[in-house]
Amino acid sequence: MTPADLSLTVLRAVRRAVGDGALAVRDVPSRIVVERPRAGGRGDWATNAALRLAGPAALPPRQVAEVLRERLLDAPGIERVDITGPGFLNFTLRPGARAETGRLLVRGIREQGLRYGHGDALGRLPEDEVRFPVPDGADLRLRTLTHCVVALLRSQGAPARAVDGRAPARATPARRLRAVPPHYDVAAALPPDAARWALLRPAAHDRVLDAAPLLRLTETGGNTLFTVQYAHARSRALLRNAADLGLTGAYEEEVDAPELLAALADHPRALLAAARHRAPDRLARHLEAVADALLGFQHAVLPLGEEKPSAAHRSRLALAEAAGTVLAGGLSLLGVSAPDRL
Repeated sequence: MTPADLSLTVLRAVRRAVGDGALAVRDVPSRIVVERPRAGGRGDWATNAALRLAGPAALPPRQVAEVLRERLLDAPGIERVDITGPGFLNFTLRPGARAETGRLLVRGIREQGLRYGHGDALGRLPEDEVRFPVPDGADLRLRTLTHCVVALLRSQGAPARAVDGRAPARATPARRLRAVPPHYDVAAALPPDAARWALLRPAAHDRVLDAAPLLRLTETGGNTLFTVQYAHARSRALLRNAADLGLTGAYEEEVDAPELLAALADHPRALLAAARHRAPDRLARHLEAVADALLGFQHAVLPLGEEKPSAAHRSRLALAEAAGTVLAGGLSLLGVSAPDRL
């Protein structure tokens, strides 16, 4: 059961509860957000659906959660449903369902490639909300931010575009993007990839990253761009080394890599959030999480010593390959390269 499957399962439970009168909600949400449990949670996945529905239903969140829980206990693939905190629903999947979740996740990434996480959730945004002027004399950060936001919005189906700041007033959007101007000549101080990372990694209201850390090509020097690009390069190196062993990736059994699986499953949500909030920094931070998880997992991928290749190695390799694909796709949206070798 993938997060998307679980989201649909919860949505069906909401509709059942509304249909049988247990929840008096006029407008049922079109989608349910499912994510990894936060501090204090439990199980494999969680949702705040009950908290969102409590107001419209005029009921306490925990009571709404109990209504939904009753309709989720017999859902296929779900072993247990717990209510935590003010009304979060926490799901523990059946052991076989966890393996199936990983298999479907990896297969989905392989099939969608660099477009994994793209969708049409923002396709109905009014045109005047997704047209962004680039004023005459705009600094490098504002120009870079604008074009990146356009790319993010397009990845979620919005008809976004950047327009000449000299266009007639009627053609300009209601809101302009704003960002703190750079405090140094970023383009002169840094190579192209590092320059874009310096401009996009901080939130727009924060100042750009200093140049010095981005010139340190090490994992421990504070250069988060290097960490992300290095993780991608490591995923490709694993594929090359596996080919030398006659090993190909295929997700055949459950892989014990909860942080990496969670980060990959969270990629569509991270992309949507970055687009919705016009915040490339959200995507950059997510890629850092994927990279950290992959680098912590990489040493278990290939056989060691006299160990013979097995289904476990093929499954780990498939997961590492999927992580590399997610990193490459995310970097592409930021306009940053994903080198195969570093």
